[in-house]
Amino acid sequence: MKILVTGADGQLGSEVVARLRPTGHALVLPSIAELDLLRPGDIAAVVAEHRPDQIINCAAYTQVDRAESEADAAFTINRDAAGALAASAVATGARLLHVSTDFVFDGAQRVPYLETDTPNPLGVYGRSKLEGEQAVLAALPSAVVLRTAWVFGVHGHNFVKTMIRAALAGRPLRVVDDQFGTPTWAADLAGVIVRLIDTDAGGLFHFTSRGRTSWHGFAVAILEEAARLGFALQTQTVEPIPTSGYPTPARRPASSMLDCGKIVSLLSLDPPDWRDSLKSMLGELKACADCL
Repeated sequence: MKILVTGADGQLGSEVVARLRPTGHALVLPSIAELDLLRPGDIAAVVAEHRPDQIINCAAYTQVDRAESEADAAFTINRDAAGALAASAVATGARLLHVSTDFVFDGAQRVPYLETDTPNPLGVYGRSKLEGEQAVLAALPSAVVLRTAWVFGVHGHNFVKTMIRAALAGRPLRVVDDQFGTPTWAADLAGVIVRLIDTDAGGLFHFTSRGRTSWHGFAVAILEEAARLGFALQTQTVEPIPTSGYPTPARRPASSMLDCGKIVSLLSLDPPDWRDSLKSMLGELKACADCL
């Protein structure tokens, strides 16, 4: 099978590629210069040139706060390019898996969100991702849209690496303690994606790790596990603060837990606990000379 992966050098895409390489599939890994999602009109020609059997869209505009002032870019990448990929998949007979986010929900619900729950995004990023989902499924109803949350990994920019860098530098850490969700390791998510493309599934799915924490609880765990692994942290404590104490341009969901029962049943999954995955990720980060 020929598989085209967008965002192949990013936090998630690099993990997907690492898991696909041993499978023997032919991989098409276009660079940003070759497939620029800010130019959706060019996507059809690129897909037609390569004619993949499967497209995995790991690329996205993910700067939640910056999206408030860069709405055009967020919607171009997250909605228009996603829709163009789906239309190109239809034209070439390819399948498509598109990665989305918990930010399509407003976080007001106190139980985990099902795929059938009504989205209500709070900001530009969430709206752009929701409209991207809609564009994908309108063009290609058999596509897979996989929502996830709080993704972290060895590659790319993410909360774990931000906390480690700050603690290594001895900077004080103040993190909100009233926003809740489930940290999800990119490597675990990539493994699910690789399994999912081998099924005939289509439609909306949720996948995260197991468990629940706040951003503050996540930060505390990061420092604890990093200290055990021998990171030379100069900051050992994290001050909990309310969301009101750390105003940001974008509003964020207060509780964005995703119910993963549908995909667990389909793939017979046993999702790992987020803290176990954090330990594994930090072990890889410690061994990587240039990943921080």
